[in-house]
Amino acid sequence: MKSLKYLYKIGRGPSSSHTMGPDKAARYFRKRNPDADSYKVILYGSLSSTGKGHKTDEAILDVFEGCEIDLVFGSHETDTLPHENTMDFFAYKDGKETDFKRIMSVGGGQIVVEGDSEIEEEDIYPVNTFGQIAEYCNTHNIRLYEYVEMIEGKEIWAYLHEIWKAMKNAINAGLSTRGVLDGSLGVERKAQFLYNQSHIDESDITRENRLVCAYAFAASEHNAGGGVIVTAPTCGACAVLPSVLKYMQDKKHFSDDDICRALAVGGLVGNLVKTNASISGAECGCQAEIGTACSMAAAALCELFHMGLGQIEYAAEVAMEHMLGLTCDPVCGLVQIPCIERNAVAAMRAINALSLANFLSTTRKISFDTVVDTMYKTGKDLKAIYRETSKGGLAETYFQQGS
Repeated sequence: MKSLKYLYKIGRGPSSSHTMGPDKAARYFRKRNPDADSYKVILYGSLSSTGKGHKTDEAILDVFEGCEIDLVFGSHETDTLPHENTMDFFAYKDGKETDFKRIMSVGGGQIVVEGDSEIEEEDIYPVNTFGQIAEYCNTHNIRLYEYVEMIEGKEIWAYLHEIWKAMKNAINAGLSTRGVLDGSLGVERKAQFLYNQSHIDESDITRENRLVCAYAFAASEHNAGGGVIVTAPTCGACAVLPSVLKYMQDKKHFSDDDICRALAVGGLVGNLVKTNASISGAECGCQAEIGTACSMAAAALCELFHMGLGQIEYAAEVAMEHMLGLTCDPVCGLVQIPCIERNAVAAMRAINALSLANFLSTTRKISFDTVVDTMYKTGKDLKAIYRETSKGGLAETYFQQGS
């Protein structure tokens, strides 16, 4: 399993798999071929289907600025592809092809290059299931964040402090921005409106829902507008974890060190999903993105409140379990509808999971590892039209009804 540094990445939205990944792939290929006369890039699968809405073309063309490049939106079919987000890169010199690479954007901004294992990050964790990690922690009487420090080194805390700072910056930027997001849908930013709708007689639970949703809308809208965010675990699901952590820090006055320990635990959960299943909406639907983000947030909240290992696992499991089968069907291929609201709903569900874990963890029958395996199998069973292609689900029905 990789370092948390490869899960939490600071980058520009709106999509880790469709924007950050292609950007990284293009930089890799251009560096390999600095003297080429021209380039060609063919996008396949989900990158072809929703690349325009996700600004994949802009990400690649920006890297090749000043170069002659032919960018082609190829076949939408995925049956013969090694991954649903596949790109072919070609370099030419004096009219002849001089290099070719097939590159996959596998989620969270990570890429895999066929025939080049050197670009892949090294595994640093000796085990890759929650059960194995829990057994080690129980045997040595340590908490999950202490296990992360043992593997990653003390330097992980400086990195997580930077991650937390970037998360808060994204929320603050979203709260301070009004107007309409780019794209054909004309979606109005709502974070600031939500944040300012306080009333004298507002109940505690209403205030909690409103503020958590305001923070989630803020980070998600900032991402949709191409702002700088943190993948947690992806751009499209970037708002779930920071929104609940900011709310709890404001309410309970947790220190930044407390928050970073929670980020370590949430990151460990996200890493387990990334390693054993997928965090790619194109591969496994939105359950892989929002479902994982919800699990990460639920586990992080449990760490904030010093809950036991069994409670942390229960919260992460129940958060994912009730996202199973969630489709990825962005309207117009934009990371806006239903993506923005979905971040807010998942944030509230993470708090619900925290509450359930406080009472029911000893009665659980399903392990976190089991639900992760189930999520992956469910995602692979979903029809391609429900996996970030905008060919089915809400994306299709929206236009059928003349909306």
